[in-house]
Amino acid sequence: MPSTDQPVPFTADDYRARMARAAESADAAGLAGVLVAPGPDMVHLTGYRPTAETERLTLLVLRAGQEPALVVPALEAADAERATGAPALTLHDWTDATDPYALAAGLLDAEGRFGVSDNTWALHLLALQERLPGTSYASLTAALPMLRAVKDAAELERLAAAGAAADATYERILTVRFSGRRESEVAADLAALLTGYGHTQVDFTVVGSGPNGANPHHEAGDRVIERGDMVVLDFGGLKHGYGSDTSRTVHVGEPTAEEQRVHDVVREAQEAGCRAVRPGIACQEIDRAARAVITEFGYGERFIHRTGHGIGVTTHEPPYMIEGEEQRLVPGMCFSVEPGIYLPGRFGVRIEDIVTVTEDGGRRLNTTSRELAVVE
Repeated sequence: MPSTDQPVPFTADDYRARMARAAESADAAGLAGVLVAPGPDMVHLTGYRPTAETERLTLLVLRAGQEPALVVPALEAADAERATGAPALTLHDWTDATDPYALAAGLLDAEGRFGVSDNTWALHLLALQERLPGTSYASLTAALPMLRAVKDAAELERLAAAGAAADATYERILTVRFSGRRESEVAADLAALLTGYGHTQVDFTVVGSGPNGANPHHEAGDRVIERGDMVVLDFGGLKHGYGSDTSRTVHVGEPTAEEQRVHDVVREAQEAGCRAVRPGIACQEIDRAARAVITEFGYGERFIHRTGHGIGVTTHEPPYMIEGEEQRLVPGMCFSVEPGIYLPGRFGVRIEDIVTVTEDGGRRLNTTSRELAVVE
């Protein structure tokens, strides 16, 4: 079952273009620049993933009209130079005997508002602000929510491969025995299958059986799955650096009429959400389309989370499909459509696909059946 497919590598030109777009977007938003700490934004923009996120300052500085600059500890400079995007960067290394914040401050203006990656350590941000008291900062999620949202063709290829691996995992999990086994055992099967189909990181394997399925983020535990249980499966992680995330709900043995009806409502809602995807509409319209179906059938109060989230180098990122999100869909955006119904103390149902916006609609990256599967 090992996965041998390899994507086309990203090039220095790919990273150069991403950094340029980020700097231009910041300028258009009235920001003086973008400051990026180690984490998913840095990986997306440069291909550089530091070996460790420590108290030593590592900071990518992107400003319109200037060459990208990376402030990096001297002991990690060699690793940074090997990053794919390094040819598009100017490296500024520092030693432990020097002040890295003075070095970083010299790349910025004494005044201005900068966008800062969400996972920047307060230690670093406060020290930089102390040296530049005329500056202010905004999180990138708030200031530039579309920074990673629109994927290029190579990124879409990786997301499609991750989705296909998750689909293969689901097809295989249908063949294992559920009844008489702990949730944690089925979760371990899911993790092993994801890894076998090429995932290098497994982020979650939700197995919510019976009443546990009414908790959307239930962690697989020691509950023994019984015949007659509805079981929510939600699993994903990273393959080739890009995310998968899919949910299906199965039943151990034949379902009751009510269980089948609730599942049918969720399936119809999920279909409505996917049909609504097209360029130019607001993210909230996806949520509205799915939620309207569930509300129509009397379960509106039992749909207790947003309809979807973006996905890319992390499994959860902007944009979000939720009421109040007026960001417009554009081709290349990728996100989940995952409505659910949760009946406390009884069972839950969720169905989830990753969808990408195309020029004239949307395309699902998950293609497995959305019918209620019966397992043993």
